[in-house]
Amino acid sequence: MSTHWWFDELAHAGSEHLDETYVAAYDTKSPTLWTDEIAQLPRLGIGAGSTIIDIGAGTGAFAVAARPHVARVVAVDVSPTMVALMRDRGVEAVEGGFLTYEHEGEPADLVLSRNALHHLPDFWKALALTRVGRLLRPGGVFILEDIVYSFDPKDAGRMIESWLQAAPTDPARGWTAEQLAEHVRTEHSTFSWLLEPMFDRAGFAIENRRYSDNGIYAAYTCRLRSD
Repeated sequence: MSTHWWFDELAHAGSEHLDETYVAAYDTKSPTLWTDEIAQLPRLGIGAGSTIIDIGAGTGAFAVAARPHVARVVAVDVSPTMVALMRDRGVEAVEGGFLTYEHEGEPADLVLSRNALHHLPDFWKALALTRVGRLLRPGGVFILEDIVYSFDPKDAGRMIESWLQAAPTDPARGWTAEQLAEHVRTEHSTFSWLLEPMFDRAGFAIENRRYSDNGIYAAYTCRLRSD
């Protein structure tokens, strides 16, 4: 198949993710506790013999937290700078993304992705979710946590403005209003009512969904149907 028309994930990942200074400070700017995700692994059937793939792994914080609990964690990121940092931390890291990663070994029991799918426009999200399904064994689990808008389009102005007003002013403490506004303008976060049918078409059943109170963020636990 010709791929000259294929989406370039690296070109749309954000230049900051290629910057060594930014990457070195990433965990300070965007600290992440994975306590809830690790705690739910046994309930999802993920244990000592399981394989996990983390797509959009960043600095590998989830991989580090998860690897004592499973047989294998593969951390995937399009940024060579992120991949280099993860390898320095002893993480099994692969340069790639939703549309390019080719898995080697047993099918995954769990694929997780946080704050990465929004880099893809909706056409490519649908293809990405289909590819995620191919990485998983039948009955495998997909956890997606990302900026997803669960409000009605008519309320967009009010909801986005409220989100921006609550942002920190110090960029070292998180994403500023200017940075969040740039996300809305230039990245591809979508509405929940557009994203959720894509799960179904890709062969997933949504087992759990959580929307943030401000209507900006969502977390999904999906299982690959075996039919």
